[in-house]
Amino acid sequence: MAWHLARQGHPITLIDPGLEESVKRTSGDGNHLTGTHASLGVLMGNVFRRSSGRGWRLRQRSMALWPSWVCALQRQEPELILKTPLLQLADGDETLGRMRKLADTRSDCGLSLLERHQLQGVWPGITHGGLLSERDGRINPLMLLKALRKALADLPVTGVAAAVETISRAEPGQGGGWRLGCDDGSCLHQDTVVICAALNSPALLEPLGHPRPMQPVLGQALRLKITSGPTNWMSWPAVLVHRGYNLIPDGHGHVLLGATVEPGERSEPEPLQLMRHLEDSAPEWLRNAKVLEHWSGLRARPVERPAPLLERLEPGLLLATGHYRNGVLLTPATAEWVEQHLEDSLSMMSKS
Repeated sequence: MAWHLARQGHPITLIDPGLEESVKRTSGDGNHLTGTHASLGVLMGNVFRRSSGRGWRLRQRSMALWPSWVCALQRQEPELILKTPLLQLADGDETLGRMRKLADTRSDCGLSLLERHQLQGVWPGITHGGLLSERDGRINPLMLLKALRKALADLPVTGVAAAVETISRAEPGQGGGWRLGCDDGSCLHQDTVVICAALNSPALLEPLGHPRPMQPVLGQALRLKITSGPTNWMSWPAVLVHRGYNLIPDGHGHVLLGATVEPGERSEPEPLQLMRHLEDSAPEWLRNAKVLEHWSGLRARPVERPAPLLERLEPGLLLATGHYRNGVLLTPATAEWVEQHLEDSLSMMSKS
């Protein structure tokens, strides 16, 4: 978001306690990852079940913007690409029927139905077909972060490696706007604030009279080494989705497996085993794979409100967070939404 806004000419102060940390995924210390570090970077925009409403519009806008975003960021990370396609496997006649309807109504979005005989090279023994989305897929989240970090260095962006602890309204005699108290003891003054703090957002908003509760939803992911079975992934899509679990080829003989599956902040072994075995539907080669890496991450899910939270709470106070499972997917559309509201606020200020 900061990258997009700065490219449009907005002076940006980016406040994030992790700004000076290296972009890498660390696991095994018992701590949950957050945000993009935990993500698999799956982009499921065109296979969204609904065909109307804000969620559908946001997904469509993001999928339209992602190619140009990737093209621009390849200057910093030439290997950053949008990998496609995405394939959803049907687990029954009812699921297949829904997929058939989507394929019939969204052929212009790159959706098509594959019969089971067309998928034997990908998932031998499959009893039903699947839905192929030519334009959905995946972007490597850590490579994306690296590209954004490098790109920000060339833009008018001031970085502050701290966590905001309090937000308060500045007095008119102090120029108005907002005062931000940080955990390093500093106090910043900003005309406009965009809150993107996920699970930390409610603590900032409650004192301002804007309760926006969110609940953590934990996901677990594995990096596996295949000891028998597919290794070169030549016939595989960029992302294969089965029973809600994502399988992503990750180089020769390696695959990522993950999903957001558990409410709360504790990772339990039972959901992990269900994921590992795809609820008893996993092929033998997946069951026998060797675990190389295991990590867990937290997603912020709004309570009694649809995700994400995109709101203008007060003049100069915007909320853009709570994306739940679609943080990477909806990044471009979210940035565009914030840009539009910033420009509207500046226009109103210039007329007053």
